[in-house]
Amino acid sequence: MRLLSLGSGLVILGLAAAPIRLTAQEASGEALFQQKCAACHLTSSDRLVGPGLAGVTTRRDRAWLKRFIMQPDQMLASGDSIANALLLEYQVPMPNLGITDAEAEALIVFLGGAQASAPPAVVEQATEEQIVLGQDLFQGTKRLTNGGPTCNSCHDVTNDAVIGGGILARELTTVFSRLGGPGVRAILGSPPFPVMQRAYQDTPLTDEEVAALVGFLERADAEQALHQPRDYGIKLFGAGVVGVIILLGLYSLMWRGRSRGSVNQDIYDRQISST
Repeated sequence: MRLLSLGSGLVILGLAAAPIRLTAQEASGEALFQQKCAACHLTSSDRLVGPGLAGVTTRRDRAWLKRFIMQPDQMLASGDSIANALLLEYQVPMPNLGITDAEAEALIVFLGGAQASAPPAVVEQATEEQIVLGQDLFQGTKRLTNGGPTCNSCHDVTNDAVIGGGILARELTTVFSRLGGPGVRAILGSPPFPVMQRAYQDTPLTDEEVAALVGFLERADAEQALHQPRDYGIKLFGAGVVGVIILLGLYSLMWRGRSRGSVNQDIYDRQISST
């Protein structure tokens, strides 16, 4: 506090703002939140991929919250009503991030006193050039700058402009509707899922690549009704049937000069005629 002497009186000019000091546990929880949680959650009430976490330590029982942080997959499998209601509302299951008991405690302590984070920044609409780049990056016709795996090695999207993708992870045609631009951008920029974390740990996407992929996925979502889903099962079966017919025809041509009777009968007939 600063005081100014004015004649015989003192005038209070103001109070110096003291910096907020975090305990070691709060600091640990904040670092862990930024590393593993910030891609899907804000500390405000704003939604990102998952719900905003403002006041979560008062809304949820501490024991429930701790278990959900550590073992969300097991809670979903056990039929926990709150966990399944959250999945129904947000459409994305919270992944098991391998949080330890001590880390969960640190996260809860941090969330109990965390300042509200700023809402996601408004990002300009992707340009046509960015969308085409995102399309090429998704299907691998253009390599990612840092050499990471292409998106369609694990994901598929219904879009006639790209080749079919993998089935290891979720289909992404409607991901923009489900998560919104900030959510998709957050996941691509800082993947919260263990498989994605390992895949891009040393080969992260650049900001330009994230923007391009978000633009492509937004376009794919908006135009999904104009594109036909790929049904490779029927096509593969049909191709297999045609292939078998062609092979049988070729074998018939190759073997048309073959002996049609019994070899033993021919030998017997020659012996009989020579006696």
